[in-house]
Amino acid sequence: MDILLSTGAFLLALLGIAGCIVPALPGTLLSYGGLLCAYFTSYSHMSPAALWIWLAACILVSIADYILPAWMTKRFGGSRAGSIGATVGVFVGFFFLPPVGIILGPFLGAVIGELLHDNTDRARALRVGFGSFLSFIVGTGIKLIVSIGILVHVIADTFPAVREWVADTIAAV
Repeated sequence: MDILLSTGAFLLALLGIAGCIVPALPGTLLSYGGLLCAYFTSYSHMSPAALWIWLAACILVSIADYILPAWMTKRFGGSRAGSIGATVGVFVGFFFLPPVGIILGPFLGAVIGELLHDNTDRARALRVGFGSFLSFIVGTGIKLIVSIGILVHVIADTFPAVREWVADTIAAV
């Protein structure tokens, strides 16, 4: 059972990192699932406090990821149309031009949304698009930091047991 849990821990942690970039996958949640798999192995030295700390980090990052685009759009002078355009741009970019569309989609969506709202101020539309792009970069960055931190914790918790298992397997052969 430990081998299955360890494999699941690594796969979920790696999938969580990918999920930080791909909008359809819940990156930090998958990474936390990997942390739980590592915790439930018989050789884990992970404390319950570590689980609670990582859970809090995952929740805070997830909340920030939802709040950040609207906040950044408003901070850069955007309207509701720009926020909606950025959201639509994420999904359109994801399905029609992956992986470049995931990065350009929010920017173009916010610019188009702002131009539909007020087509006379193109400089403002570009500024709002930049704010939307910046929120995507910051949100993705903080999700990646948490997910990579979880992967490092999984590796640190699992490595001694894996090293011992490999040594025992080689000695048996």
